Amino acid sequence: MIEASPWWDPARFADRRPVLHARGQVTVALRQWFATTGFTEVETALLQVSPGNETHLHALSTAIHAPDGAPLPLHLHTSPEFAMKKLLAAGEDRIFTLARVFRDRERGPLHHPEFTMLEWYRAREPYERLMEDCTALLRLASSITGATRWHWRGRDADPLATPDRVSVSRAFELYAGIDIDATLRPDGADRGALAAAARQAGVQIAADDDWSDIFSRILVERIEPHLGIGRATILDRYPSVEAALARSCADDPRFAERFELYVCGVELANGFGELIDAAEQRRRFQAAMTERLRRYGSTYPIDEDFIAALAHMPPASGIALGFDRLVMLAAGATHIEQVLWTPVAGR
Repeated sequence: MIEASPWWDPARFADRRPVLHARGQVTVALRQWFATTGFTEVETALLQVSPGNETHLHALSTAIHAPDGAPLPLHLHTSPEFAMKKLLAAGEDRIFTLARVFRDRERGPLHHPEFTMLEWYRAREPYERLMEDCTALLRLASSITGATRWHWRGRDADPLATPDRVSVSRAFELYAGIDIDATLRPDGADRGALAAAARQAGVQIAADDDWSDIFSRILVERIEPHLGIGRATILDRYPSVEAALARSCADDPRFAERFELYVCGVELANGFGELIDAAEQRRRFQAAMTERLRRYGSTYPIDEDFIAALAHMPPASGIALGFDRLVMLAAGATHIEQVLWTPVAGR
């Protein structure tokens, strides 16, 4: 078996150089856009007490040591979210960061253990403003690379077109023939009802799949391939059981102010109307860590400093966008490692 040449091989690197230079140009343009829109660029510490408290996120962990050698366990963050929200609590209004983030057990054409996340927040502004931001950034990236049609695995989209906005409920009805609303209750979700609907739609599920597992399976298999085709799609109003750190919708608490941005079937961004109820956020974290313990036999600590900061945080909207994926689509790359200057070693 002939091994692939290393990333620094001159011939191989020469093929990537145009894409890498496009990455740099997009970076400069994004920073200029945020500056002219009234944002302040911030930098957050990579090492955190908690890397995040989502069930299926896997962190890289380490420790720092005091002068006497006493260890303090820390984790490379999977997102700068906790630190950014502490800055909102401290008094910042519009902030953004291009953060290096780390996630274990993730590697493939769209995933890398170390990648760049563009994350920004607007204090006292509705989450619909983030949708407008996404539209502007897609057009900006297109203007930098000159690509007015983006492609990914046989799908294409016009990044200059105004995105379609579709609710999760409507998408499940359109593409899977499933009434997701019928499986939702004021206090949670009906696993049996969704399991029956999934089977009727021909989606295979496992006996130990919970409601969220089934939801994700339907989303990946039946919904995502249809999103962002022809133009970007904003998939909006996630069920509250999938809210993560988003607040519930004022008109129907079964749903949350959460949306995801898709282009060519690729998920690019995840935006929230931010939850600032500390008690509810703690409850969600504890539930996620209980489920993580059941599945993986380990948990991550809750950042008590973050929970305390929520009491001082103003109403806000925030979003995380996969910067490497944005560059991939704008520059016509087919694998995330093509747009990384120095990919992480490994298979």
